[in-house]
Amino acid sequence: MTHTFDAIIIGAGIMGCSTAFQLAQRGLKVAVLEKSQIGAGGTGKSSAIIRQHYSNKLTARMALYSLRVFQNFEETVGGESGFIQTGFIALVAAKDHAGLEANVALQQSVGIKAEIISPEALQEIMPGLKTKDLVAAAWEPESGYADPYLTVTSFAQAARREGARIFQNTRVTAVRMAGGKVMGVNAGSERFDAPIVINTTGAWGAQVAKLAGVEAPIHACRVQVAFYRRPKGHEAAHPVVADFINAIYFRDETGALTLAGLIDPSEAEAVIDPDDYSEQLDSEFVLEAGERLVTRYPAMEQSQSAGGYASFYAITPDWHPIVDEVPAESGFFMCSGFSGHGFKLGPAVGHMMADLVTRESEPLFDHHLFRYSRFAEDDLVRGQYEYSIVG
Repeated sequence: MTHTFDAIIIGAGIMGCSTAFQLAQRGLKVAVLEKSQIGAGGTGKSSAIIRQHYSNKLTARMALYSLRVFQNFEETVGGESGFIQTGFIALVAAKDHAGLEANVALQQSVGIKAEIISPEALQEIMPGLKTKDLVAAAWEPESGYADPYLTVTSFAQAARREGARIFQNTRVTAVRMAGGKVMGVNAGSERFDAPIVINTTGAWGAQVAKLAGVEAPIHACRVQVAFYRRPKGHEAAHPVVADFINAIYFRDETGALTLAGLIDPSEAEAVIDPDDYSEQLDSEFVLEAGERLVTRYPAMEQSQSAGGYASFYAITPDWHPIVDEVPAESGFFMCSGFSGHGFKLGPAVGHMMADLVTRESEPLFDHHLFRYSRFAEDDLVRGQYEYSIVG
């Protein structure tokens, strides 16, 4: 059986569903092909932190745009995202204080509500946090976290309302090309014809790119998230904290839990097959993350482990995505490799992709920073002031 569309999106995570929503709103006949279920990949297991602490003007603008979508989700998308505003705290060593101030100034320049606060002010925001090793912190009062599954299913439903079709349990097995142009894809015995194919498959990004003859520097790495039940007297919700000194992030979770993961570039070395890896939490990780958490939040020494899980990131050499048409004028588009910080940018990425696909002459977000050729050009994405893989 053959289906005909204007655009085919492979992958129904947040990037695929957000892009489908944007393209369908512009009148394109869109199909989303998902080998499993909506949100079954990295999106559904995201920590779903919504922050704007970026060190590039483009990514900061995209984060702010996306925050506004999350804040007004029912009006802008429809349905629920589960967004909860808790505020976001960034902590760095004294040697990186100047970089922190510069990053906050950059964020303020694009309209983000962010400020440098003293350790004393930090104690008022989050009592119990250890601050003796700090000279300052960055504070974003509007940030927080969302529910990743609610968010992606709401985007999928919004895309459907605009006319998009979503085919679940439909694995793409071939990308058909002729004369250097996309003709469509095959999924088993079914054919889907379209002059545009968009690869939003995350950790499977390199595999799907190969179907179109494109070598993409994306690999999957295993990452873990642990939950800890906060002790008596500390049940109240707390802000999201990114502690770059102890290389850990943690946030509140429903039921007086704290969710914690690492901010560690070495996680990229844990290369896996996203179709075959252990999703079970390692006991060693519970201990390591717990020790780092207690170092910053001493009261958590009395916490109890409450489980967790392993997921994956889709990593590129500079920890930033490929968003581009590859090759140019082929109709095959890459939108993968967000390296663990893509969820919060999802609404903006959908807009960026729609502008790119429809050849918008004045795009809201220029994709040039994320172009495919940057790797060959040795012009990788770098923050103006970096103290970690903050983006």
